[in-house]
Amino acid sequence: MDEKLIECVPNFSEGKDMGVIRQITRAIEAVEGVKLLYVDPGADMNRAVVTFIGPPAGIKEAAYQSIKKAAELIDMSKHKGAHPRMGATDVFPFIPVAGVTVAECVALSKEVAQRVGEELGIPVYLYEKSAQTPP
Repeated sequence: MDEKLIECVPNFSEGKDMGVIRQITRAIEAVEGVKLLYVDPGADMNRAVVTFIGPPAGIKEAAYQSIKKAAELIDMSKHKGAHPRMGATDVFPFIPVAGVTVAECVALSKEVAQRVGEELGIPVYLYEKSAQTPP
């Protein structure tokens, strides 16, 4: 059986405080089967770009847990940075790597968005292939 792998490259609105960035990445690493590949803190932009990979179920949980942790730790009312941003978690692409289709990544993004909205009360704006037309 082929392994299913998805890559995520979320951007979090914190690029200066390594303690906050570490807490967010620990939430990702705590999920079984998920591997943190890269963290790029950008002090000028005050934005960290994180890269991780894993199976669909692990990615789904790591995405939720990292968004939850970012919302707990990042105060957007005090945020300053050169890059435009929408929230504590700015973008969160799901990228098919192996054994997964774009359509499956789109479905996964919608599941994560629904959970974030329902459980955390955070509005989620879906973009690119995940974008929805209002009813």
